[in-house]
Amino acid sequence: MKFKKTMAVSATAALALSLAACGSDDKGGNEGTGSGSGEKAQITWDMWAGSDDDIAALEATLKIAQEENPDIDIKLQHAPWNDYFTKLTANLSSGKAACVTSMNGQRLSGYADAFMELTPEDMATAGIKESDFTAGSLDIMSSGGKVLGIPYDVATMMVFYNKDQIEKTGAPAPKLGWTKADMEATLAKAGDDKMKAFGMGMAEFQWLALPISVSGVQPVTADGKLDLTNPAFVDAATWYGSFVEKGWADQAPSASETGWGESEYQAGNAALAVDGTWNAVSYLNNESGFKAGMVDLPAGDSGKNLGLVLGSGYGIAKNCENKEAALKVLGSLVGKAAQDSMASSGRSYPARVESQPLYFEALDASVRDEVKGAFDAAFANVAGQNTNAEWTKISETFPNNLVSGYTGAPSMADMLKATQDQFAK
Repeated sequence: MKFKKTMAVSATAALALSLAACGSDDKGGNEGTGSGSGEKAQITWDMWAGSDDDIAALEATLKIAQEENPDIDIKLQHAPWNDYFTKLTANLSSGKAACVTSMNGQRLSGYADAFMELTPEDMATAGIKESDFTAGSLDIMSSGGKVLGIPYDVATMMVFYNKDQIEKTGAPAPKLGWTKADMEATLAKAGDDKMKAFGMGMAEFQWLALPISVSGVQPVTADGKLDLTNPAFVDAATWYGSFVEKGWADQAPSASETGWGESEYQAGNAALAVDGTWNAVSYLNNESGFKAGMVDLPAGDSGKNLGLVLGSGYGIAKNCENKEAALKVLGSLVGKAAQDSMASSGRSYPARVESQPLYFEALDASVRDEVKGAFDAAFANVAGQNTNAEWTKISETFPNNLVSGYTGAPSMADMLKATQDQFAK
């Protein structure tokens, strides 16, 4: 989970991240028990945060972890999303990662060497049982067949829509289990002279979700080979790009507008958009005042859709000297109390199964059943994302290419082939 970012990766809190050590000896994540036998163990936890609300949420989780581990001094450090990964990369090269380091599952492959493998014995020390978590969710924090961390949330992509605009235009309302053809029928009528039918995605999952769903193909194979030129994926991506050509959507003004589609939807300028479950509560409480709805991704010609199970978690840095203390902190960060707190606030959908009902209970009764139904449908056909060591670089090239690709010059097929040729090995 990335805490709510209205502009996809907003950095509203100008906080400096220091992944360097707790303590004055600047040992990074090599926290120990101090020089005296009576001193507490010291463990640093690093996490991203993009707003005052995000920071307050982290501090609430920190309080829970601290209360559960009175013999450990836990220090929280945080930074905005982009700054976090920039500085994490720099500090990892010098062995200064915090003992408990937060990681987005979709970026894990690029940082896998920095984390310890978590064995069954390690999980026992942390008080963690795999059965406590959503089936398959440990794949989020696994790489190369090794469990490198424990997820604290699970997410997937959905289609969000403006109920007021759908009613106004008479467009067919999106329904659970809908198809590519159903979505086309809705888009054909959902726009008017004041609002476009769709907000085009520019960020990784916001634009990839529909091509993956309707094609049933990921742009990377299970064994890590880039597969952007797979005919089924190319056809689906071309279909998605045609939304601009057909006048259903506006093209983003620049590659820097990575949150273009979602922002247009939230501002009431687009009737539909694709975004993650992590923003469901934000859209239900949007400042534009429209009634928001949500459904699963549409199915393609096969009659099935395909979504990705996404999320983030916590791992133990290889340079951590006090592994036992770090594992105890990790166990608390994904423990029932912390997961219940996150779920009850509606911030994100917890990975721990027993905490998930609290997420829906936190919603207004008028939308509770609808949201639960949409989540159940969205998570019904999901798979772990296939990535490789180059995927972060690859995904970062997409916004520049999509600005022109959505207008058909060059074609989506040519854009995908050029990217394939650039990165395929």
